[in-house]
Amino acid sequence: MRILLIRHGDPDYAIDGLTEKGKREVALLAKKLAAEKIDRIYSSPLGRARLTAEPTAKAHGLEVEILPFMREFSEKQVKLPYMDAPSIVWDILPAYVNEQPDVYSKDAWQETPYIKNSEVFEEYEAVCKSFDALLARHGYEREGYNYKVVNPNHDTIAIFCHFGVMAVLLSHLLNCSPCSLWQHTCALPSSVTTIYTEERRKGIALFRAIGFGDISHLYAGGE
Repeated sequence: MRILLIRHGDPDYAIDGLTEKGKREVALLAKKLAAEKIDRIYSSPLGRARLTAEPTAKAHGLEVEILPFMREFSEKQVKLPYMDAPSIVWDILPAYVNEQPDVYSKDAWQETPYIKNSEVFEEYEAVCKSFDALLARHGYEREGYNYKVVNPNHDTIAIFCHFGVMAVLLSHLLNCSPCSLWQHTCALPSSVTTIYTEERRKGIALFRAIGFGDISHLYAGGE
């Protein structure tokens, strides 16, 4: 199984749509993905993600299935001493994050005070639970850190979403703290991140990332 995690094009947040640049990015993305085998297309319900998904769906003759849990996290999640107002969880000053000893621990990040005193972990768990339900529909059921292969396949699913929730999905699949991804990576607009199942032992799958944040379509198109 292959998963393409795709961030929406350059956003116009005021209208929850795309800028003119974003529209050009999306057209180039659809051209790139037209040559790919894609079996199902999913999208966040937010406009900027749906507008990014639609040209690719049209190129493949597929419908876009909306996944409510793929919407971006709440923008007012955490309030820290240096902040004038609450902020989103991945917009924390590195100097503050790095003073928290457990923030990069797979099993203890949620005990970090600024996480514990917010709804971030509850949102994280809800997204992961819904994502696992989606993967189960495609034949892969979560068991500990791996997945039980109920229906091995070579399907490709494309998920159009947002950087913050994409980091959540990756942390769940790769078994690491989401803070590592929120703080140390950035998936640019219209970028494609590719995940495969590796099934070395029959019936057991591990997800591997073989590409992160690919924007080669933008270079190819002069954008």
